[in-house]
Amino acid sequence: MWYLIEGYDGADVLAQRLAQRPAHLARLQALLDEGRLLLAGPCPAIDAEDPGPAGFSGSAVIAEFPSLEDARAWAEADPYRSAGVYTRVEVRPFRKVLP
Repeated sequence: MWYLIEGYDGADVLAQRLAQRPAHLARLQALLDEGRLLLAGPCPAIDAEDPGPAGFSGSAVIAEFPSLEDARAWAEADPYRSAGVYTRVEVRPFRKVLP
C-alpha cells in the first residue's frame, strides 16, 4: 500500500538539513530503485522555487510499504529525523487515484 510521510522542519534547521541531504536522498533513491517511490520533495518555507535562507517547512514522501508500521519505521530512521531537522513526522495511508 502507498503511504504519505510528512516531515515537519523545526526552526533554524537549514544547516542540519543541508548536511543530512545526501543520506536522506540515498534512502529515497533506494525506494525509487525498488519501484516503491511515487514522489518526494521538500516544501519551501516561502512561495519560491528556491527559498534561499528561508529554508523549508518540511517534506513529503509517498512510497509503498508492506504496512503502516513499516512506513513509520522507515520514516523514523530518516537522517532528517535523527539529526533533529524534523520535529514531527506523520505517516498515513494514501490511495492514488490520478493520474
